[in-house]
Amino acid sequence: YWGTPLPIWKCDLCPAERVFSSFTELFHEAGRRVPEDLYDRAQFDPHRPMIDDLTWECYGCRDEGRNGVFRRVEDVIDAWFDSGSMPFAQHHYPFENAELVAPGGKFAPADFISEAVDQTRGWFYTLHVLACALFDSVAFEHCIVMGHVNDDQGRKMSKRLGNVVDPLGVIAETGADAMRWYFYVNDPEQTSRFSAKLVREAAQGLQLPIWNALSFFTIYANLDGWVPPSAQRDSNGSERAIPVAERPDLDRWILGRLDEEIEKVALLLEGYRIAEPARRLEAFVDDLNNWYIRRSRDRFWSAAPADAAAESDAKSSNKEAAYQTLYTVLTTLARLIAPFTPFLAETLHEHLVRSLYPDAPASVHLEDWPEATGILERDRELLALVGAMGLAKRLVGLGRVARAEHDLKNRQPLASATLVLAPEIFGVDVRPQLERVRELVLDELNVKAIHFAERRGEYVTHEVRPNFRVLGKKLGGRMKAAQAALLAADGDALAEVLARDGRIEIQVDGEALVLLPEDLEVRLIEKEGMATANDGELLVALDPRLTPELIAEGRAREVVNRLQTARKEAGLDYADRIRVRYSAAPDLESAIAAHRPWISGETLAVEWQVGDANLTPAPIDDLAFAFAIDRAS
Repeated sequence: YWGTPLPIWKCDLCPAERVFSSFTELFHEAGRRVPEDLYDRAQFDPHRPMIDDLTWECYGCRDEGRNGVFRRVEDVIDAWFDSGSMPFAQHHYPFENAELVAPGGKFAPADFISEAVDQTRGWFYTLHVLACALFDSVAFEHCIVMGHVNDDQGRKMSKRLGNVVDPLGVIAETGADAMRWYFYVNDPEQTSRFSAKLVREAAQGLQLPIWNALSFFTIYANLDGWVPPSAQRDSNGSERAIPVAERPDLDRWILGRLDEEIEKVALLLEGYRIAEPARRLEAFVDDLNNWYIRRSRDRFWSAAPADAAAESDAKSSNKEAAYQTLYTVLTTLARLIAPFTPFLAETLHEHLVRSLYPDAPASVHLEDWPEATGILERDRELLALVGAMGLAKRLVGLGRVARAEHDLKNRQPLASATLVLAPEIFGVDVRPQLERVRELVLDELNVKAIHFAERRGEYVTHEVRPNFRVLGKKLGGRMKAAQAALLAADGDALAEVLARDGRIEIQVDGEALVLLPEDLEVRLIEKEGMATANDGELLVALDPRLTPELIAEGRAREVVNRLQTARKEAGLDYADRIRVRYSAAPDLESAIAAHRPWISGETLAVEWQVGDANLTPAPIDDLAFAFAIDRAS
């Protein structure tokens, strides 16, 4: 029954054969009455074995006195022939609807199709074969070829192995958006491993951060009663939107990044790319949460715009700009992620748009796709800001690596950081860009001063060694001589030439040998008393020496961390003030006393009492510390 029977009948005694172009023609040749409805299976079924009942006498054999009979050949067409006929067979072409298949006599290829890689010789192939044979045209213009889905160990799923993962069960556990996102960000065109655990992990890259951003925004917006400018008017009936050019650098940076992503994601989707735009969205959401929102928390936390009399106009405007910026980003992001995570996008739309604008489209999927303004191309100053912020993020990341490798806690302030930025690597001096974000870098690195340098040799030395797996194949017996030449050379000089020219030259057995970056391994060896990290282009060197003042400030930051954790565990509201009862070792007490106003401001502590009853121990740097908090009336 499987497959389309070939419409070929042959005589079983002579070479005569017939190929039929229609059922009507077949019935007439067989001397049978044509059914009233050829597509009513009760009257006629063209599949095997029913079709094989149609036989008739061979007239040529009869004339020669033989009893030949026309019978259908046993072969059936591969099932992919049926699928390959889909573009026109779905319209019952060529019997009708010719204009749907070939408007004006010209076949219209499909814009897009998708199936797994095993259809390269199946569906993909037969679609083109039939379209070319019938219309001299390709069948489709774009195709996304999917990889196979294996279990979490990379094995093919099978009932025998008992490793089949039920996708409906995963959806029930993680949600449909999470499963969709897992395949997008891991590139559906590649063979993938699949399990509920892997889907949950993928959701941490986009869905959870967006939920966190939405939660952060709605908590503070509800506390302040904030609504977007288009939903409110001043006494003159005008909107109170703050021009982007007048907003703080952090706002302008994230809006510039947003405009960049709108353009890039649209171009990638128009090119039928999946993984790249998904990963770009994930990177943008990381910038939004772990840079913009984290750096802006104090702006949202400041006194509400309604209390502007108690604060400066600049502070009120700064907070309003933060609200307007984050609202713009989240509502635009809802439309950007709609093709990827439709349910999450719908939730953002309902919370942020429909709740304020009842006349807005009922669904985010009825909204227009966001349009990039191209502001980075027009505003060179903003483009420089985006570049500076990207450079700052790289430096901060390296600083955190250096701290982690030298057991320097992030909350411990350090005296200084030296940023090694060689002009020959970047082609220009990038220090003017970094000056604009100096205060931000100081705060993120948690250092008191930033210094610039151009030569790494003051902080690290270089050791250049051969990459044996690559160079061994090229040099063979000369490998040992090349290794000796590299070890005898000045590693710093070799590394400098390699970074500048992309190649070095050494002498081996009296012959000049040119080596490329892939032939070598460059190792950085720290000089004593430094904490460094580098990414090949940038190097951050931290001064790990601690003064009593730095130690005290670090301990004060640890106290803030303990109190904030206690607030969260107690379920206190963001605006709740607290009373603190505590006991501390003398050295820790002096640190608290020196930084008490700052600690109080960070934790909303309005009263401090020294005591020792019913306190929770929370030692800091092996110094005794215990405390309890309660909500202030």
